[in-house]
Amino acid sequence: MVIDLSPFYGATTPFDRLFESLWPSMAISQRSMAYPPINIGEDDENLYVRCEIPGMDMEALDLTLTDSSLVIKGERQAVKGKYYRQERPTGFFQRVVNIQAGVAREKVSATMRDGVLEVVLPKSDESKPKKISIEPV
Repeated sequence: MVIDLSPFYGATTPFDRLFESLWPSMAISQRSMAYPPINIGEDDENLYVRCEIPGMDMEALDLTLTDSSLVIKGERQAVKGKYYRQERPTGFFQRVVNIQAGVAREKVSATMRDGVLEVVLPKSDESKPKKISIEPV
């Protein structure tokens, strides 16, 4: 195991910031400032948004569902003390998840367990694929 206590560990240089501003990464997984990290998945019945927010209370989170997006907002309070390194972000955060399918709004649910927020967005009947049978003429 390697523990790096150098003061420049993970720091970006002015050249790195310039390069990233000119050619921003398009993949969510490559964004350095995207917080909290999320996974988005689906099956035939539901869309799933899983979000890692360790140490947060459910009461400190605000979830809002609009016609085309899910907004996850909150604020992580800074713990007072002397730090040698602080890598977990503090302060206000917001993530917007664009939803491209119809959602049955009355059936949406959210749970939080072990620092993972899971939002289940059931697909509406209109957005589910429908098998069309072909009848002989």
